[in-house]
Order: sequence, then structure tokens, then C-alpha cells
Amino acid sequence: MAQYNITVDDDVLKGLFSGDKGMALLLEQVLNQVLHAQASEQLQAEPYERSEERQGYRNGTRPHPLTTRVGTMTLRVPRLRNGNFSTELFARYQRSEQALLLALVEMVIQGVSTRKITAITEELCGAEFSKSTVSDLCKRLDPIVQAWNGRNLKDRRYPFVLVDAIVLKIREDERVRSRAAMIATGVNDEGYREILGIMLGDSESEASWSEFFTWLKRRDLRGVDIVVSDSHGGLVKALQGQFQGATWQRCQTHFMRNFLDATPKHLHDELYGKVRAILDAPDVETARLLLNQVVAEYGEKAAKAIWILENGFDDITAVLSLPERYRKRLRTTNGMERLNEEIRRRDRVIRIYPNRDSVVRVCRRAKIPGFIASVMSTEFPAEPGRFIRRGGHDSLVRR
Repeated sequence: MAQYNITVDDDVLKGLFSGDKGMALLLEQVLNQVLHAQASEQLQAEPYERSEERQGYRNGTRPHPLTTRVGTMTLRVPRLRNGNFSTELFARYQRSEQALLLALVEMVIQGVSTRKITAITEELCGAEFSKSTVSDLCKRLDPIVQAWNGRNLKDRRYPFVLVDAIVLKIREDERVRSRAAMIATGVNDEGYREILGIMLGDSESEASWSEFFTWLKRRDLRGVDIVVSDSHGGLVKALQGQFQGATWQRCQTHFMRNFLDATPKHLHDELYGKVRAILDAPDVETARLLLNQVVAEYGEKAAKAIWILENGFDDITAVLSLPERYRKRLRTTNGMERLNEEIRRRDRVIRIYPNRDSVVRVCRRAKIPGFIASVMSTEFPAEPGRFIRRGGHDSLVRR
């Protein structure tokens, strides 16, 4: 290991103890002396030294800015006439610099504003990172995100699929436009939940949802037996056209809101309990019996609400044909709503996205723990090794 004689100026030492960027100045002075010594070692001669062992000549220096966790330094890198000067110094410190850059990207994805990032880096490193610099750093994630979002799904069957959308604002053609981020989550045949894909649509129209489902099927999404969603008209029509033979489970939470909106206020508590009993019935036959009782008792008192209940009965009770252990997670889209809260938390900071890629980037990070994780897996409650037969195929759901 090479040893170097290092000298430190008094002013640098005073700055070190005063805490005014002293560490960066000290490190800059030390590293510059190390570079000078390495150049002498490589040339086998000091500057202006006459020596028969000399291997070349100096040609001045070039500045090399380096941002580290202790501050920004300007190193004077020796230049040789033969252009062969090499050092391991930058490779060693590059790891620290890369860690800093990754931390900046993580802050953006976690929902920290670029204004705050500028203040943080200025305080810690004595240097500012502009919005464009941070944006360029985040773009490095795009190939990873695109590869994940377009991955082939042929290795698994997904008997259960949950879909939802969230509206975000994007700057396009120098105008701010509202776009729907459509998201699908699937439960595979081993009982694990994972995000199948994210796509931006112009709206939540039938055409947009049909394009989204067609895209998923092109990526070999198969084995779909139950689809869970709210009752958005365009979404339901697209499901009927794209997943014929699959059962639609209407989100019970969304249904209950619609039902209570049409219920006279003085009957809210009564009807809520009775409809809740229908949804929690042990089987479809019991649920229909309870429905008939509610219709007979409240058909005239709350005609509009009862009409909504009768027309939506088959859709809100689709999960009752499944074993009870599967129903809790499949009767609503609450699991996806919780994930959407993570997007909203970041959206409150970003407000307007610069482009579509940035939306998918943020949505993916919000949906999936881990910086470069590729799959979010959450075990689904069921018994290992137990099969249920629906729609002519076996679906294994694992506890």
C-alpha cells in the first residue's frame, strides 16, 4: 500500500473546527495531494525533476467537481502528455456519490418536493441540485419500470382480478389535462397478490378500459374467474366484453354508499343493518331470503333504494358462492383503495406531473415496497392445498 506525506493549511484546520464546510475543504486538499503523488509515482519523477527513470511529462491539470456527503469539492486531476494517467480514487468515491444520487431519486418517489430536496442538499453537501437534474436522475428508473409494467404474465393463472382507477393531472402539449391511471391487481393460483399493470387513459370510458384489458390479455393474462370493481358504466361494459364467462363482483363498499344516498335519512340505520346482514349471509339462498324480507318491509318506504338493492343483488353477492375464507378480500376494492392513498400522498406534493412516464414511475413506487422491487406479494388468506372449482378450472388459494 502506497504511503503519502500530506500537509494541511492552518486555514483549513480552523475551518474544520468552525464547522463551515471544513470537512469538504480538508478532504479536497488531501485528495489533491494524493492525486499529485500518484502522478509522480506513475511518472517516477517529481515536477521539474531530472531523472533517467522518468516515464513521461505533466501537462497541467483539469478541474473535476465531485459532490459527496460532506460537500462539493473541486479536484485538480493531473494531465499527462501521453494521456495515460489513471487512479482508483474516483472509482472508490463514486460509490458514495451514487448513494447520494439514489437517495435523491428515492426522495422524489417518496413524495418530497424538489424545493425541499434543494434545501436538503444545500444544507448537507453545500451544493444545490436543480429540478432538471433531479428529473434526469429519476428518468434512469424508466427502463426498469417499463420492463416491469410490460412483463409477460404467462407463468401464472390469475383467477381473481381487482381493478380501479385514479385521476391525476399531467402536463401535455403545454396544457394540464386530467388522465385516468388504470390499475389491475391479480391473485395468482398460489394465493399471492401482485400488480398486473398500470396504464394511463384519456378517461374512464369503455374504450379506455377495453384498451387496458386488451393490453393485459396480450401479456398473457389468463384464468380470470372473478373481477372485482366499482360500478362505473364504462368499466362494467368493458369487463363484459373482455372477460366473458367471468363473474363480476361489485364492490360492496361503493354499493353501500350508493344505496344509502338513495335512502331516506331516517331509515339509514335500519336499512344499513339489514343490507349488511344480506352481504354477510352464509350463502346465496339465505341472502335472497333476507332480501325478500327487506323488499316486503321497505318497498314503499324507500322505493328508490330498494330498487337499487334488487337490481344489484346478484352483483354484490357473487362472492357468496366462494368459501367464506375468500370473501373478505374479494368483496370490495378496499385493498386497492389503500394503495391509492399512497399515490394520493405523493400526488399532493407533485400536483401536476410533467409527463406520462413520471406518473407510471410514481404509481409503481407507491404500489410496491422497495426501491427496485419487481413484484408486490401479499399472501392471501386460505388453506394450503385446498382447491375450489369455478368456471371449469381449479384455483389454488394459499393461506
